[in-house]
Amino acid sequence: MEANNGTSFNNQKFTISAVNDVEQQTSMELEAKDDFNYSKRSQWLRAAVLGSNDGLVSTASLMMGIGAVKQDIKAMILTGFAGLVAGACSMAIGEFVSVHSQLAIELAQIKIDKQRVGAMVPLPAASFIREYKVRLGVVIGAVSLALSVFGWLGAVLGKAPTVRSAVRVLVGEWLPMALTFGLTKLIGSSAL
Repeated sequence: MEANNGTSFNNQKFTISAVNDVEQQTSMELEAKDDFNYSKRSQWLRAAVLGSNDGLVSTASLMMGIGAVKQDIKAMILTGFAGLVAGACSMAIGEFVSVHSQLAIELAQIKIDKQRVGAMVPLPAASFIREYKVRLGVVIGAVSLALSVFGWLGAVLGKAPTVRSAVRVLVGEWLPMALTFGLTKLIGSSAL
């Protein structure tokens, strides 16, 4: 059913037409907000959560790898800092090369900022602990907590099951840390 003023009541959509001149006409549709499509959030949500996870896990994996062969706190912190800088630079250059519009540049900056946020979690966790095994445990604990929060946050924002998402992120991101630690320990102990 359509009224003379251009308003339509079909499918909860309202069309308002305004004629500027004979050749140009603009219309605006107002939709009901009952059926919000959460997949529209997926791009920024993916960039935010996974960008943070990338920085978190890559930095923690580097620190765990060095921690596997060297018990020195300075070496572990310097490795984490180098990972943070290298990761941020790598992300920045990779995004800069691939961008073709202002929107892509803005999204790249958001991704870089999120990577920095994630990379900052293991660094303070290890910075003040002298005891080697305690330091490794604190890094694993801090990273595990942050990964759980990132997984939960992504699930809440995406309207997905929270526990499943948090566990999936946590277990999935433990693997690179464990592999890095194990392989570096193996290679480091063979005295190359």
